[in-house]
Amino acid sequence: MRFFRKRIPIEKPEWVFIGLGNPGTEYEGTRHNVGFEVIDELSKRHGIKLSEWKFQSNYGFGKICGKNVLLAKPMTYMNVSGRAVSSLVKHFSIPFERLVVIYDDMDFEVGEVRIKPKGGPGTHNGMKSIIESLGTEDFPRIRIGIGSPEISGVEHVLSRFEPEEMALITEAIRKAADGCEWIIKEGISNAMNRINKPKEIEKPKESETNR
Repeated sequence: MRFFRKRIPIEKPEWVFIGLGNPGTEYEGTRHNVGFEVIDELSKRHGIKLSEWKFQSNYGFGKICGKNVLLAKPMTYMNVSGRAVSSLVKHFSIPFERLVVIYDDMDFEVGEVRIKPKGGPGTHNGMKSIIESLGTEDFPRIRIGIGSPEISGVEHVLSRFEPEEMALITEAIRKAADGCEWIIKEGISNAMNRINKPKEIEKPKESETNR
């Protein structure tokens, strides 16, 4: 009989970044999955492998800007994201102010990125599920604009970006990842001042992000 040792993080995560999306190859590259792509960007930048599969999530542990972080992608499908998020928050005893949820937003033009310290879900079903499961709206979030629909909202979020939109959304994913780094380094308010401005922001230096 083989026994497997349970893998646990060496240190408790100080920050948790959760990107929303739908699992499965059929949803890759859709507007609804930009949250997943930000997590992938952070994973690549900081060498954090998303090798854990538990709590209805794919996640991994590592360091960003010298802090212990958990990066996660719920595998529950968007509309019931709260099941995975609440499981992670409860298990790792994460304070709500250290939980950052990253997701798409139809209220902004393609490529816009906005950080917000708390608030309602708007029309986003994934956020509605999370707020209902956590019982609070008091957690930070990063919203990435995917444009307003000319078709139904469901068709829009499950569609892929047009060729002329790709450069904008690629830069938005990078900017959102920068925002996560600034949140850790300087807090929500200063990160908002950097990211929410329409002008190009200063990117954290490599030496700073790897401390």
